[in-house]
Amino acid sequence: MNTSIQTAPKPTGGKIIIEGLTRAGKAFRPSDWVDRMCSSYACFGSDRKLRYSPYLTPRVVNGVRCLSVDLKLKEINPEGYTQLVHFANENQLNVLDAEGNSITIDD
Repeated sequence: MNTSIQTAPKPTGGKIIIEGLTRAGKAFRPSDWVDRMCSSYACFGSDRKLRYSPYLTPRVVNGVRCLSVDLKLKEINPEGYTQLVHFANENQLNVLDAEGNSITIDD
């Protein structure tokens, strides 16, 4: 009898996607959470316009608002990456690898 426990794979590519859906399949609220996250990592350019970090990108995948996170953020801003992971886990949001497979990420 095989009693091994199967776990979801860990992120391996260059990006992860945090979906705006909970693991229970419900839309995450507030609906502008992706914009809020991107804005919190943004800075103003010399033209005085707000510029999103190149490591966080708003996306729509299958009609769902998502946050694309470049895994380089983990090296450049470990505290910021940890905050994002904690946010996703605390709110039970789906996390996908670059190929769209469901994965787990640790705080």
